Amino acid sequence: MTHALELKDVWLTFPTAEGPLDVLKGVSLAVEPGGSVAIVGPSGSGKSSLISVAAGLEKPSRGEVSLLGERIESLGEDQLARLRRGRVSMVFQSFHLLETMTAFDNVRTPLEIAGLDRVSARANDWLDRVGLSRRRLHYPGQLSGGERQRVAVARALSSDPALVFADEPTGNLDAESGRGVADLLFDLTNEGSTTLVIVTHDDELAARAARIVHMRDGRIV
Repeated sequence: MTHALELKDVWLTFPTAEGPLDVLKGVSLAVEPGGSVAIVGPSGSGKSSLISVAAGLEKPSRGEVSLLGERIESLGEDQLARLRRGRVSMVFQSFHLLETMTAFDNVRTPLEIAGLDRVSARANDWLDRVGLSRRRLHYPGQLSGGERQRVAVARALSSDPALVFADEPTGNLDAESGRGVADLLFDLTNEGSTTLVIVTHDDELAARAARIVHMRDGRIV
């Protein structure tokens, strides 16, 4: 079986005035298609760096990274963009919505860029599924934090991606909004074959994943 995600002996090292700083230290991880994995650990343990490398946002200093069965550590930005387009989505703690676009356009535009069909229908359907059909023409600045994150979740899942990375998706939300976003991520990804890889400090959120991976000091422990 082809792994949805696989890292083999991955290192991430940055130069500093005091010498090289190893952020990831020989990390190996394999995630099966359709599974859910929570990555937990203290601040500075390398959780977000692992997500960045796994998604191709950061190149590893050494080691191998495979995304949906394809090695990515040597791919250029255009090649990575083509690989991820419509197949890999991300949900960030800070939402990353375009402030000049409505909720509808924030969901619709990536679908259009990916060349998918029925982009308007998909966007409307997913905004309805996250409970925001009446807010579809509102701009991010007119939405609460929980509503903005629900738009981000709708954007991430509307392309029916094979893999979703979520980096502290409830970190900026109150408890009730956080539970709502968690419900969306787990319930909607569990409907199909989408794989979810989530970084979180929230033990309750992590417990909902089928597997929990602990990190400390740049290593999986």
